[in-house]
Amino acid sequence: MKLLVVTAGLSSPSSTRLLADRLTAATLDHLDAEPVVLELRELATRIAQHLVTGFPPVELAAALDAVAAADGLIAVTPVFAASYSGLFKSFFDLIDKDALTGTPVLMGATGGTARHSLVTEHAMRPLFTHLRAPVVPTAVYAASEDWGEEGLAQRITRAGTELARAMGHPHPTARDTAAPDTTAALAPRSPTGAITSTDPANRLGAVPFARRLAALQAD
Repeated sequence: MKLLVVTAGLSSPSSTRLLADRLTAATLDHLDAEPVVLELRELATRIAQHLVTGFPPVELAAALDAVAAADGLIAVTPVFAASYSGLFKSFFDLIDKDALTGTPVLMGATGGTARHSLVTEHAMRPLFTHLRAPVVPTAVYAASEDWGEEGLAQRITRAGTELARAMGHPHPTARDTAAPDTTAALAPRSPTGAITSTDPANRLGAVPFARRLAALQAD
């Protein structure tokens, strides 16, 4: 299995990369997968070129191919202006609309204050829903004061476990989710077309509703 880790931290080292590494480790505790890390800051110029020219440089094309080939994705961004960073959004703007369909995603974000903790829900989750990627229930936000706290470690462990489970149970294909043949389950009908609780073929004398109604009116 291939686990792709996309981190949009701008410095080196960065708290965003640290969170991404810890989420990766928590996932690999429960899954045998091959992790690949994409540092978007190393692709920033190429991302801008692609946005302007419409043609991805070789390194960026390889990164986009890695997204399409991934069996699971960990995506972590720093918070800028109460949302994901422009670099993070620009990269995912370049993703083919079908590349992440059915690929489970674990979201993470870092910021200087706990006031931005809902960024994963009001910004990131809608983005991946638009890309038709199933997102694991637990998203991890790490404010500056969270590092070293037991609560953050617990959220990381829970989120990594959820992603490992999601990757271990592949998203159903179109064939798997096709509507079942319900012909045999349809309620039997009488010779007049009325639905009965008994199959007319069993000759138990089921009386159509129309005949029952006529009898009542006659009384």
